[in-house]
Amino acid sequence: MQVIVCGAGRVGQGIARRLIREQHDVTLVDENAALVDQVSTDLEVRGIFGNGAHPDVLERAGAEDCEMMIAVTQHDEINMVICQVAKSIFKVQTTVARVRSKVYQDKRWKDLFSQDAIPVDLSFSPEISVGEAIVERFRSQGAVMSAKFAEGRVQLVAFDMEKGNPLLDTNLDQIAGLFPDLSARVIGIGRGDRIQAPRSNDTLQKGERAFIAVLASHLPRLNAILGREERDSRLVTIIGAGNVGIYVADALTRLPGVRVRIVEADEGRANAAAQALRRAVVIRGDGLNPDVLEEAGGARSDFVIALTSDDKTNLLVCGLAKQIGVKRTMALVNEPYLADLRKMLQVDAIIDPRALTVSEILKRVRRGRIMELRSLEDGRAEVVEGLTLETSELINQSLGYDEMPDGIAAVCILRDGQVLFPSPDERVKVGDRLTLLFEENRIDEVERYFRVSADYF
Repeated sequence: MQVIVCGAGRVGQGIARRLIREQHDVTLVDENAALVDQVSTDLEVRGIFGNGAHPDVLERAGAEDCEMMIAVTQHDEINMVICQVAKSIFKVQTTVARVRSKVYQDKRWKDLFSQDAIPVDLSFSPEISVGEAIVERFRSQGAVMSAKFAEGRVQLVAFDMEKGNPLLDTNLDQIAGLFPDLSARVIGIGRGDRIQAPRSNDTLQKGERAFIAVLASHLPRLNAILGREERDSRLVTIIGAGNVGIYVADALTRLPGVRVRIVEADEGRANAAAQALRRAVVIRGDGLNPDVLEEAGGARSDFVIALTSDDKTNLLVCGLAKQIGVKRTMALVNEPYLADLRKMLQVDAIIDPRALTVSEILKRVRRGRIMELRSLEDGRAEVVEGLTLETSELINQSLGYDEMPDGIAAVCILRDGQVLFPSPDERVKVGDRLTLLFEENRIDEVERYFRVSADYF
């Protein structure tokens, strides 16, 4: 697929890097000539200097042959114009725009992004996506990551396997028998820098990561089994009162028994947060200052969430919070190489905004009837939910650990509103919403499962 990415900032680079890895033809456009040169060299991608909203610039970038236009500049309005020009002049099939302003998210203007107005096929707000992911993670005690599938009925969570975990050294196909009242399934194992689709005789070892699909209503039971019971009341300290910080603080204050304090060094942002957040305490100060952190709750905090615009600050804040006795920490980290410092600094969880953005875009890139998608750990694996058509190779197939091809694991089936976890007797039917985890080298095979076969025509 030929793709043009307008905006060579961190988000644009992250999107381009991922698409290049999958052998797509990518061109990057940006008004910063030095940045274009740098990215062209680093990513070995074609770079075009200029304003992506200008037709002549898009023409030089190859818009006439482009199949997808992705606009992720710093300005919402420029992103919209880029999509308008791409559709109106160059007839680009799919347009994607980053839209950050809350004004454009208002339901009153839901028809703004349509073929009859501004032709944006997919608009997304990283701040909202990140905020929702953080709130989901907050509900999943001890989870390294959390996502929902099957219309929200199934929660995908990842846990670090630590000493004393009851799942250690147990064959995966025996777990259901040990916990018969738990609807859950281990669907991936993180080992070193890989995520592996498991087989029935695989066991979880200390230091690995277990990716577990669990019926959402059974998540408290899973937390209890793993020794991570939720408590009724919690004090949460948020460092950083940007758009994401305010969104998360507002969402958490709406949960029963949750008290929120938010720390911001910039006077203007601190004042804006105080105006926007009536149910949270706003403290002006540096989150790296132990005295400020103590004023915000210190060791009494159940959760510290670092959401500044600087990855290193976020990691250091969480490391400091752990040193003074904070129970759990979470850091916003954009750069994958910095995320590797998580364990060394004892940071419990990482939120990667680019991974969430890439997941949204990959739903449009993937071929077939794909409903949901989540990219895991910089693309080491993916989880997709798709519709099984009558020509799918999986029809009538069992989804047990050892029945699936190497590198692919079945997560669950949503059929007639009911969630079914794989078992030897359960077989795929036409019209199932099937969720799969697959390793990064299995993309083509999984796409084929959700496409109409050429033999059908």
